[in-house]
Amino acid sequence: MQRRTFLGSTCLAGATALGTMAGTARGGEAAGKQYLELRQYRLADADARGRFEAFLAKAAVPAWNAAGVQPVGVFAYLDDSSPDLFVLLPYASAEQVLEVRRKAWAQILANQEVADIVGAPKASPAYQRIESSLMLAFDGMPRVQAPEKTDGRIFQLRIYESHSQAKAFKKVEMFNEGGEIAIFHAAGMTPVFFGETLIGPKLPNLTYMLTFPDTDTQKAAWKKFTSHPDWKTLSKDPKYADTVSNITNILLRPAACSQI
Repeated sequence: MQRRTFLGSTCLAGATALGTMAGTARGGEAAGKQYLELRQYRLADADARGRFEAFLAKAAVPAWNAAGVQPVGVFAYLDDSSPDLFVLLPYASAEQVLEVRRKAWAQILANQEVADIVGAPKASPAYQRIESSLMLAFDGMPRVQAPEKTDGRIFQLRIYESHSQAKAFKKVEMFNEGGEIAIFHAAGMTPVFFGETLIGPKLPNLTYMLTFPDTDTQKAAWKKFTSHPDWKTLSKDPKYADTVSNITNILLRPAACSQI
């Protein structure tokens, strides 16, 4: 293949991908689906987590709320195996993703109460890094659903990776048109969100979160799910074969400042 032909084909493919993403964005907003940002703040230790939780409570969560983002979810590992924190930010539109960055930071930077976190020195940063994914909510659950706040509740975060984009689309279809979301409800599970990841690590993937009163209820619900006759039928449907190549499963607890 000549270089000119190759470059032309490459540019066309890139333009097609961008056009597809733009179309997905417009379609998502027209359907009232939220954009969901899931951040993982990498923190050095438990002390750093405590300081950063205080920063979120005093400044960041109020600033996000003032910019129109709510409810904000803040979660820590249930078993404290890592000091990291997860933050869930639901946006009404793609434009709001950019607007919130500007508006929220203007309010945070003006808050002298958290100047030590915002202006933390290089030798002792407030966090090590932020890893972030931007998702589009599923048709079957277009908005984040905040559960009733109860003592002891837990959250389960699951990431389903696929070996190809075609299979990733099929797995999303399995949740929506295939009825997998309905089986979750039938098994007594309480979903918080389902999102198709547009930008982030481990692509292509989808990510979702469930909540339970406790770990015993969580285990019982999964047994009910896997034994449900509708799941047994759906999981054997050949059109949904090989849609998931790897699963990440994380149990979380809500931080004190979490609105979810």
